[in-house]
Amino acid sequence: MLGKPGLLSAREGAPVIVERASGPSEVVLVCEHAGRAIPDCLGDMGLSAELLQSHIAWDPGALAVSKLLSEALDATLVHQRFSRLVYDCNRPPEAVDAIPEISEIHAVPANRGLGPVAKAERAEALYLPFHERIDAVLDERLGRETVLVTIHSFTPVFKGQKRDVEIGILHDADRRLADCLLEKAKAAGGYDVRRNEPYAPVDGVTHTLRRHALPRKLLNVMIEIRNDLIADAAGQGAVAGFIAGLLSQCLDGRQEVA
Repeated sequence: MLGKPGLLSAREGAPVIVERASGPSEVVLVCEHAGRAIPDCLGDMGLSAELLQSHIAWDPGALAVSKLLSEALDATLVHQRFSRLVYDCNRPPEAVDAIPEISEIHAVPANRGLGPVAKAERAEALYLPFHERIDAVLDERLGRETVLVTIHSFTPVFKGQKRDVEIGILHDADRRLADCLLEKAKAAGGYDVRRNEPYAPVDGVTHTLRRHALPRKLLNVMIEIRNDLIADAAGQGAVAGFIAGLLSQCLDGRQEVA
């Protein structure tokens, strides 16, 4: 790959964090859009402080829910510290929206007109360490049952359109775990839970599942949560408890997802 990993200074630390590395749960949690840090060398990327705190920069509430799930399930969690405006770690380097020039309706000045070397530098600094760490976590678990679950949040209104769905259960070619979670969610009630909403594989959102779970034939799912539901500790706890319950039911009754 072109470029060199000079985007981050030593002071800024590693872009990826692993929590509960020795967690005994079969679940491995991944949160690609957990953080909203911007490398010092990019300043404010030409954006207001308000936008850098908004959903275009990260998935609000997703890390909090991921941490609660990690605690409830005693599961390993891998999460990214830097903003998806710098590099979206749920996109491969060749994807047009890996480094967005426009996020939703907002232009991102620091991303305009980047050449191949600058784009490669972003990928080498953020994308590669993140996915190599996921690879390492999964490789260390060879011989153990492993289930990959990625956690995201989405905005209630997107480009002026209201979204009624509250929790999305997303899958790519492997729908086994998603089918079970949808069935259990319907029986439990309480939230509007839908398949492949508000995004679907055609939108390119299942990259992490495709890169890590499908080649290893691991049970997997991507969970999207409307971010107004997890804007505070009470909402985060309620949603995390709901999701933990669904996962536990499906994985305890493994024959349902065979």
